[in-house]
Amino acid sequence: MHIVARVENSESHHAVEVSTEGRRRTVAIPAKAGGGSDVNGGELLFLALATCYCNDLYREAAKAGIAIDGVEVTVEGDFGAAGEPAKSIRYSARAESSADPERVRELLRYTDGVAEIQKTVRSGCEISFVSPR
Repeated sequence: MHIVARVENSESHHAVEVSTEGRRRTVAIPAKAGGGSDVNGGELLFLALATCYCNDLYREAAKAGIAIDGVEVTVEGDFGAAGEPAKSIRYSARAESSADPERVRELLRYTDGVAEIQKTVRSGCEISFVSPR
């Protein structure tokens, strides 16, 4: 699955677009006065973690035949000074379901182990900067 995220920003323009396998969508994120996005990268990283887990929970629940009526995922953590990576990232999730509570707890634990963004962050995936030509 090939994913692309793009931000275009200038004094009078701010556009955010994502695509997966060529399916493009825009994301409404306002510009920050003085340049850049009004939502910071840490917030978007945490939102990516929450979104991945939420989506994967529904995916894994469907595979297991567990009906999910609602999901709440909260991600939080701390960043230090500019240029420092996050020191700690924690998340919790709650799923509303009429299924046996122990099956739901097991589903929550299992999904933590297969959520791709969580696995990527935990693995320390290499990120390469490609200089413009």
